[in-house]
Amino acid sequence: MIHYKSVREIELMRRPNEVVAEVLIKIEEMVEPGITTAELDSFAEDIIRKSGARPAFKGYRGFPATLCTSINEQVVHGIPSRNVKLREGDIISIDVGAEYEGWFGDSARTFPVGEIAEEDRRLIEITRAALEKATEKAVIGNRLSDISHTIQSYAESNGYSVVREYVGHGIGNEMHESPQVPNYGKPGRGPVLKEGIVLALEPMVNIGTWETDVLEDDWTVVTADRKKSAHFENTIAVTENGPLVLSKL
Repeated sequence: MIHYKSVREIELMRRPNEVVAEVLIKIEEMVEPGITTAELDSFAEDIIRKSGARPAFKGYRGFPATLCTSINEQVVHGIPSRNVKLREGDIISIDVGAEYEGWFGDSARTFPVGEIAEEDRRLIEITRAALEKATEKAVIGNRLSDISHTIQSYAESNGYSVVREYVGHGIGNEMHESPQVPNYGKPGRGPVLKEGIVLALEPMVNIGTWETDVLEDDWTVVTADRKKSAHFENTIAVTENGPLVLSKL
């Protein structure tokens, strides 16, 4: 069942989303060759807790960390580690969630580590643009699959594929609520978007195949052909004035 939020409830969702936005802004400044993903994770947890919020991912279904740190061919759910240092030319996708007074925020970005290949820079740009174009479809009267189709068609028209096993989702008093928001599909299908629906839109775009594997840690998702992947996510409310991006400072 889809939970529609009141204007007041959407306002209450601003704070956890401001927290995740702040984390990503500050983490971007730290992303450089030599830093470990555990250091990034510790820094993020400190920001969240000092804000009065709680890391939403830590302990969620047994996940051990505050951030998901997914490097290169890792799509999502990478586990931070003291043994993993970023290297020049890597790209890293960082996903972060926070809970504040019973409401959740969720956002992700992919960052370059030092100087990266032009192919990888373009992947990041196309994935970011796919999220922006999808956001434009989050308006009253559209159908849910209009968002999905926009992501798929834009990514594929630029020569990339979109992940199918992992999807965006509703968000509110729970990190994951109905409906699921696939990153692919035909337009004009699914629920009609109404005022008050809040969605975490998150295109995951690959250079090669859309197919994925899960590593032995039972969390880290990688591309089946081990080519690079990028991930962008925002929490977005459908309002009478158009899409409202909550996870943006």
